[in-house]
Amino acid sequence: MIKSSTALWSHIRTVQDFPKPGICFFDLTPLFMQNIGPLTDALIDSIPAEQLAEVESFVAVEARGFVLATLLAQRTGKGLLLVRKAGKLPPPVVGVGYSLEYGMDRLEMSAEVEPQKVIIVDDVLATGGTLKAVNQLMEKCNHTVLGASIFLDLPDLHGDLGFNVWTVLDDKTMPEAAVA
Repeated sequence: MIKSSTALWSHIRTVQDFPKPGICFFDLTPLFMQNIGPLTDALIDSIPAEQLAEVESFVAVEARGFVLATLLAQRTGKGLLLVRKAGKLPPPVVGVGYSLEYGMDRLEMSAEVEPQKVIIVDDVLATGGTLKAVNQLMEKCNHTVLGASIFLDLPDLHGDLGFNVWTVLDDKTMPEAAVA
């Protein structure tokens, strides 16, 4: 059973200069392969009990957020809402555009979901652009965002996002040996 951040890091592969030079990619595949129970425990432990009791659905952010949000929804018996890139969901949808370092993108979700209390779930928080866009999308759909559950936070790359963010790991806890 994984109990410490060092143990979690030992199952994460870091790849320098991927997908482009200057980027360090965190490959969670080894963690997913054999540590689902401890990974789910760590995510749940990072969210305050009051918020877990209040949440109605977890919002899964494409793509690795789908895995993490599904684990939380299954373990807690709560719902699961999908946020996808443009054109991946059948109409009617609600969407928001947002800026990336290299252009624009768009996120969408079903327009047929009744307003709920939600927690946004994603794998890595870097600049915060995607998370802010998802929050904006939730507000546009009249959902109440209780906060966000993030597996790995890179806090030096973003400022205050304006809502609660709960994390399991951050890059300050990364052992030197974890960088490939």
